[in-house]
Amino acid sequence: MELTLAARKAITKGQLGKWPKATRTEKGAILDAVCAVTGWHRDHARKAIRAMLADPEPAPRQRREPVQRYDQSAVDLLTTCWAALDGPCGKRLQPALEETLENLARHGHLHDVEESVIAQVKAMSPATIDRRLAPVRTGLVAGKGMSHTRPGSLLKSSIPLKTWAQWNDTLPGFLQIDLVGHEGGDNNGHFHYSLDATDIATGWTETITVRSKGERIVAAGLEQLQLRFPFHIAGIHSDNGSEFINHHLLRWCTGREITFSRGRAADLFQPECRISRV
Repeated sequence: MELTLAARKAITKGQLGKWPKATRTEKGAILDAVCAVTGWHRDHARKAIRAMLADPEPAPRQRREPVQRYDQSAVDLLTTCWAALDGPCGKRLQPALEETLENLARHGHLHDVEESVIAQVKAMSPATIDRRLAPVRTGLVAGKGMSHTRPGSLLKSSIPLKTWAQWNDTLPGFLQIDLVGHEGGDNNGHFHYSLDATDIATGWTETITVRSKGERIVAAGLEQLQLRFPFHIAGIHSDNGSEFINHHLLRWCTGREITFSRGRAADLFQPECRISRV
């Protein structure tokens, strides 16, 4: 295991008592010992010893004050753009900032905003956008979200795993499906679900309401959704919920020669980086 800088300095400091009175040959042996343990070059080891002899207890490095490149006015304008676009992540928001600012100016929302502030917002990187919007995002999160997805059965071993890197996003007919519950925050009792299907290539989205998560009901909903798309359905990609990972839906896809695949949890439950739903 490689030594830390603090450990190397401690080893070098242990040789300081011998250095001032050592002969040329003894100093060479001390340098050899220090270099063998620390991995330093002889010139660097010699400079380190001399620096420690000149100043055994160097003053701690002053903490650098953060440089605020963007003022609060720019952050407020960025927050307005972010809210107008329904809260996307920084990587999605940054390419759309220029057009969004033009639309805001066209409708008279930037009449009291200076050009320098607008220029600051346009110059922000995706990482800076995420950092500046972190307090706003935190205020919108009210604890852990509720998910109705329950892991499917051992049938997952029969359904291939597919990540986003494996999608052919130029060929229509491959759908991502998801089920959203409308329980209003209380999942006790009966409530309906929205079954969403989005084509990866075109973004064409269709939604249908189903009364439960039953595998036959979900398959019947997909039967109706299939008829709404203006092209042949070649593949379906779902999460690992039991409403999708079941023998009934697998037989339904196999009988219609539809490729059925599933994704990892991290691929499907990123609200800001997934395909948007209507």
